[in-house]
Amino acid sequence: MLLQSFARQGSHSYAARCQWPRLHPLNDRMPVVRHHPLLMLESTRQIALALARWYPAPAGHPPCEPVSAGLGLRPESWPGERGCATDLQVRIGVSDLLARGTGAAAFRVTAEYLHGGVPIGSCTVKLAGRVPEVPPAGDVPLPGLLHPPAAAVGAGCEGDVLLARGAQGRLVIAPRDPGHPVLLPSAPSSLTATAVLEAGRQAVLLTSGRTSAAVVGLRLDLTHRVPVRGARVDVAWQHGGSRFLVTSGGVVAATGSVVFVRS
Repeated sequence: MLLQSFARQGSHSYAARCQWPRLHPLNDRMPVVRHHPLLMLESTRQIALALARWYPAPAGHPPCEPVSAGLGLRPESWPGERGCATDLQVRIGVSDLLARGTGAAAFRVTAEYLHGGVPIGSCTVKLAGRVPEVPPAGDVPLPGLLHPPAAAVGAGCEGDVLLARGAQGRLVIAPRDPGHPVLLPSAPSSLTATAVLEAGRQAVLLTSGRTSAAVVGLRLDLTHRVPVRGARVDVAWQHGGSRFLVTSGGVVAATGSVVFVRS
């Protein structure tokens, strides 16, 4: 658990304290680590779960889950950790509340993270009902695919790599560790929004040659569930970064973007 404490401060405002371990599975194994940006998204997801007591799903409906996410990072103040863990303060707001009956069919959580009182970034997550399934991918990966090295995709270790090269050099989602404790929790047939965003980030880093330290913004919009293996990831360049497109079975399942610091 990254979320350590949580308190309500107003009708739609909250405060929390999070702790990011230096030896978190997503982080590099270095004496001094620069925390993986997905720790901010995972912290916000855990905050959203804590909010479920005040914004429960309507009766008879499945719990709300992340369908879009946006992260803004501040490289100049992003913390490094050489000890055990980094303590963070979080300011939280809830907006775009869609009430249905006595429950919340959708809402948006915005969390601003501070380290030592200094803002290091923010994360916005929209939660809504379960997105629809897509047809099975037509080119499900087979043994023998080429996985890129972890460093090329900004991953902390080989088990964090979510991509492989398929036919004609196309990038497809094929996790090296199908039981990854962070990226693939309790989702035997489809990826979490966190994992889809990380697959897009990895694809952009691999095709751009940039490092993860150059990333200042991440965005994901999920319209369909993405299967654990076989979805295709395409990258297109744009000013200041890249967009990525995730397709499965001929259906666009997710779109997103990665923004780089200006060089």
